[in-house]
Amino acid sequence: MDAKVLLYVAVGGALGAVLRYLIGNWLSTEQMPWGTLTVNLVGSLLLGSLMGAAASSEAISKEMVMFLGVGVLGAFTTLSTFSIDTINLWKDGRISTALLYAISTSVFGPLLALLGWIAAEQAI
Repeated sequence: MDAKVLLYVAVGGALGAVLRYLIGNWLSTEQMPWGTLTVNLVGSLLLGSLMGAAASSEAISKEMVMFLGVGVLGAFTTLSTFSIDTINLWKDGRISTALLYAISTSVFGPLLALLGWIAAEQAI
C-alpha cells in the first residue's frame, strides 16, 4: 500500500467530513434531514462525474480518484446517517416523511450518479 495514497485519502476524508458536518448543520430541520439528503445526492452526482471522467480519460490520476472519490466524497456522503435519520423519522411517527426520504435517496442517488457519469463521458 502506497503511503502517499493513504495521505490523499486521509486529507480528502477530513475535508469531506467537515463539509458534510457544515452542510448538515446548515440545511437540516426537525421536519426533514435536508443536509444528509443534499450531501448524498450531490455526492452521488459528483462521484458519478468523477468516475465517468476517470473511466473515459487518463487525465484523472489514480491519486486524484483516491483523494476526491474515496477521501472527499466518501466522507462527504453517508449511508449510516441516512439509515439512522430514516429510523428516527419512522419512530417519531413520520412514516410518510421516512418513506419519501428513503425513496428519494435510493432512487435519485443512483440516477444522479448515472447522469454525472454520462455527462462526464460526453464532455471528454
